Amino acid sequence: MKNGILIAYYSWSGNTREIAKLIKKETGGTLFEIEPARPYTTNYSAAVAQAKEEIGSGFQPELKAMPADAKPYSVVFLGTPIWCSTMAPPLASFIDRFDLNSKTVIPFHTHGGGGAGSFERDIKTMCPNATVKQGFGAYNRGDSHTPAAICDWLRSMGI
Repeated sequence: MKNGILIAYYSWSGNTREIAKLIKKETGGTLFEIEPARPYTTNYSAAVAQAKEEIGSGFQPELKAMPADAKPYSVVFLGTPIWCSTMAPPLASFIDRFDLNSKTVIPFHTHGGGGAGSFERDIKTMCPNATVKQGFGAYNRGDSHTPAAICDWLRSMGI
């Protein structure tokens, strides 16, 4: 399956972007970087404090852009760093604004050691009319085994 794949991701530090690029390499999908209209600070501590506040209040930031049309995509990969045990608010904004009904949704994440937290459960809750597949996670940018692990993960889903 090479056509009809969107790889939408938010990447604060570049780690999630690297995983998205590996997925693109294997699937031929279209990359779409989710960017908040007002970027987060590059100061780690300040960004963590802001994320904690936003996640706690359910805040969804405005985004710079959205894909023009959801219709060409039957499979949508959704990527994020794990912040406060779930997705970063820009991904939540994207999910809320992009029509994922009847799509196959495949989550992926990067983390700094805490794992996926409630991310995959939260994706299922936010995408009730989509088929949500098992996700993929990587510590930071992954390591030398990550490309092979992504291939195996994609193969296990028939992609």
